[in-house]
Amino acid sequence: MEGKIPVPIRSDRIGVVIGKGGVNKRRIEETFGVTIEVDDKRGIVYLIPGRDSSPFRVLKAKKAIEAISLGFSVEDALSLSEDLVDFDTIDISESARNRNDLVRIKSRIIGTRGRFKKTLEEMTGARIVVSDKMVGVIGDYEQIRVVREAIQRILRGQSHRSVIQFLEDETRILKRRRIELWEKWSHF
Repeated sequence: MEGKIPVPIRSDRIGVVIGKGGVNKRRIEETFGVTIEVDDKRGIVYLIPGRDSSPFRVLKAKKAIEAISLGFSVEDALSLSEDLVDFDTIDISESARNRNDLVRIKSRIIGTRGRFKKTLEEMTGARIVVSDKMVGVIGDYEQIRVVREAIQRILRGQSHRSVIQFLEDETRILKRRRIELWEKWSHF
C-alpha cells in the first residue's frame, strides 16, 4: 500500500493522538504498522501504511483515529487492533427536530449522572462515547448490534426500564450463544 490516507480530526483531540512527548502517536504507529503525520492547522491526521502493513490494519488505524476524534481514550482506540473489535457511530442528530431536542436525546442516552450509559456499557461489554451529534461504540459485532438497537429504542421514545429489559434479554441470549459456541469449538 502506498500514499497518505487523510483522517479529519477535531482540533481539540489532536493532542490526545500525539500524547505527552509523542507517546500516544508511537503506540498507535506500532500497534497498527503505520506512520502518522499530523497537520494541526487543517485538523488532519495522515496515515502512511508501513511496508508490512495490510489494508485491514490501516483501516483499523483509521477507525482508531476516528474513535479518538469522537472522544474515546487511546486505550479504547487501541483495542481496535483486535480482529473482532470494531468501531461504529450512530448519528443522533437525525432524530432531533432542533437543538433543544438534541440536548434532550443526549440526556436520555447518558441518563442521570451517566447511569444509563454506564448500564449500557456494563450489560453489553461495549465502550460508548456520546459527543455533540454522535454516539460512538467500540465492541464486537454483537455488542455493537445490541447497543445500536438500545439507542434506537431510546430515540423512538421508549422508557429506560423497557430498554434495560431488552438489554437483559439480549445479554441472556448472547451468553447462551457464546457458551454454545465455546462448547462446540472446545471439541476440536
